[in-house]
Amino acid sequence: MTDMHAFRDSVGHWAAGGPGAPASELAVRLGVRTAVLLEGPSDFEAVEALAARRGRDLTAEGVCVVPMGGAMSVARYAALLGPPGLGLHLRGLCDKREQGFYERGLQRARAPHQGFFVCVADLEDELIRALGPARVEEIIRAEGDLRTWQTFVRQPAQHGRPPQQQLRRFLGTKKGRKIRYGRLLVEALAPGQVPAPLDDLLASL
Repeated sequence: MTDMHAFRDSVGHWAAGGPGAPASELAVRLGVRTAVLLEGPSDFEAVEALAARRGRDLTAEGVCVVPMGGAMSVARYAALLGPPGLGLHLRGLCDKREQGFYERGLQRARAPHQGFFVCVADLEDELIRALGPARVEEIIRAEGDLRTWQTFVRQPAQHGRPPQQQLRRFLGTKKGRKIRYGRLLVEALAPGQVPAPLDDLLASL
């Protein structure tokens, strides 16, 4: 596991303009065959949590989940890890509003689009819809965030907004909250509740 963390870190340094040799050497040593490109750490937590629930050891399978630090980085990461670079299979998630941007970035990297699965708004929205607002509020209560949530929904900007939109906004209002709940919401899913984009991504690996 530590070595896969090292590979992920070396890819991040490479994408930021550092040398590519450390990532290349680790990819060979670890037998990395697939990179899962995700926008950020909350998506990373969700994918890792679902893999663990299903008894998948992605490291042993040669799969590295890579948070890119933003959707605008997809062309760079696809070029480094896909056919022009390390030649890995690429998979990932993207939001519908950014689908065209992803397609153009993957096309430039000569990587197929088929391994990327589209969320309507984002993965948090998919998870909230899958669980239902009432169940998400139960999780918020169990995590000790109920008072903060109640204060949030009383804000004038939240009046009249559907609960699902309020919850999605709430998860993004404090640094680290969306990351923590990315894992918690996945762990709360019943087997038949896994959102299609996330389910399809795991099935493709």
